[in-house]
Amino acid sequence: MELGTSFSASGVNKTMYLSNPITQKSNFLQNSWLNQLNFSFPVRKICSCRGIAKGSTISSLKTQEKVTEMSSNHSQDLELSSLTALCPLDGRYWGKVKELAPFMSEYGLIRFRILVEIKWLIKMSQIPQIIEVPTFSEEAQTFLHDLIDGFSMNDALEVKKIERVTNHDVKAVEYFLKQKCQSHPEISKVLEFFHFACTSEDINNLAHALMLKGALNTVILPVMDELIKAICDMATTHSSVPMLSRTHGQPASPTTLGKEMAIFAYRLSRERKEISQIEMLGKFAGAVGNYNAHVAAYPEINWPEIAEEFVLSLGLEFNPYVPQIETHDYMAKLFHSIVQFNNILVDFDRDVWGYISLGYFKQTTKAGEIGSSTMPHKVNPIDFENSEGNLGVANGDLSHLSTKLPISRWQRDLTDSTVLRNMGVGLGHSLLAYRSALQGIQKLQVNEAALMEDLDKTWEVLAEPIQTVMRRYGVPEPYEKLKELTRGRAVNKESIREFIQKLDIPADAKTSLLNLTPHTYVGAAAELANNVNEAIFLLSSPYLLK
Repeated sequence: MELGTSFSASGVNKTMYLSNPITQKSNFLQNSWLNQLNFSFPVRKICSCRGIAKGSTISSLKTQEKVTEMSSNHSQDLELSSLTALCPLDGRYWGKVKELAPFMSEYGLIRFRILVEIKWLIKMSQIPQIIEVPTFSEEAQTFLHDLIDGFSMNDALEVKKIERVTNHDVKAVEYFLKQKCQSHPEISKVLEFFHFACTSEDINNLAHALMLKGALNTVILPVMDELIKAICDMATTHSSVPMLSRTHGQPASPTTLGKEMAIFAYRLSRERKEISQIEMLGKFAGAVGNYNAHVAAYPEINWPEIAEEFVLSLGLEFNPYVPQIETHDYMAKLFHSIVQFNNILVDFDRDVWGYISLGYFKQTTKAGEIGSSTMPHKVNPIDFENSEGNLGVANGDLSHLSTKLPISRWQRDLTDSTVLRNMGVGLGHSLLAYRSALQGIQKLQVNEAALMEDLDKTWEVLAEPIQTVMRRYGVPEPYEKLKELTRGRAVNKESIREFIQKLDIPADAKTSLLNLTPHTYVGAAAELANNVNEAIFLLSSPYLLK
């Protein structure tokens, strides 16, 4: 596929090629049906944006001019590529999110629909009362499983070709399977049992659940874990590096850099565990959730039991009480949990951004990179800014999903269908944000000199331990005395020690206070930071979504 821009200059027709064909191999997963695919596909897979025809004409282009504008008429002629994709996930950021495409793309949805339809046909062949679908031979079962394992991009394109006629995406899958199986001597006799007693939502809800489960277990959760580990490493590496705290933006009791990182690691780990414990639900109860067609055809079969067995066989949990759709409550809970994980990471991004601004962190530079188009000295915290921005986009999408999906008029309306096609947008921007934060972390270098300098200038933070020790030994009005000494006044090492020397407290307590400095007044911060891995380990099971 080529993106060409034709133009006329000096009466000569020319074509300016802006990009070569862009394809990607699916070679990033192990122990998966994806390894067997051998397909290449255009890089526009995660967002729901679509590209159109080719060949844009621009007249009177001078040699030294740059193309700065394209008319609306011409924009309709552009082919979809990384340069023309409306969604940046499918263009600029494709390389960082492409692992989601086999799950969250149109291709992924079709592939999982194929899986559900075939598995249901096999299940019916195992129900004794359905004599019209005899038990399949081993060869026939292998043939059907090969349709799943060998599902290719060409197969998906064939389904889309059928859909152009049917104008119905799930029916196109059914017709595709009938075409594929019409030459098989066994399966050709039971073609009409593809999609038997099913509404489209029976197929779709299971496909969507499998898409989410695969994307989360294979891509999202492992990157979350990588991020949590990176922050844990920051916590333990810098566990004893003292740092001035700031509450309300003002100097407060010292902490350590490592302990502040440990807070984020622990918070993110707790939320990640919440995500892993959410049950992925599925329904398979027909047009309005009552097995109406099932009972009409085979009244002697316990259809709720069959449906539960089938859903469980796919690795999902069964939802027995539904209208036409699976009610999406688990999705709402899942997306809410991811939003909360993302909110915690926004907090981390902003804190690290602030520490960089204070000079507590330096950032390693890379040869050739530019921080500002006009200020050559700039080394900006762009990774954390990129992470924060993408988390905002992700949360906007996921928040809408979580509030909209549980609501459907009566037994169903179609508003969930178009919304569900945007699951990859929220997950894609989340993934991009996680990787941006990881990239930023790798560039950080602690500037201990800046940390020490701030502590040297804030001896007033020792007012807290002094007045607390005074309380222990019965000194009257300890808080008020320290307030008079420190609040709104310049305080230094000498004035603090002079105050301590005058205190009427035991000698050993006085010595302890005299030895205290803003650098050493960190309480149990170092211990807390060093123990964070153990605390997180206790949260780490179960590891994957159920």
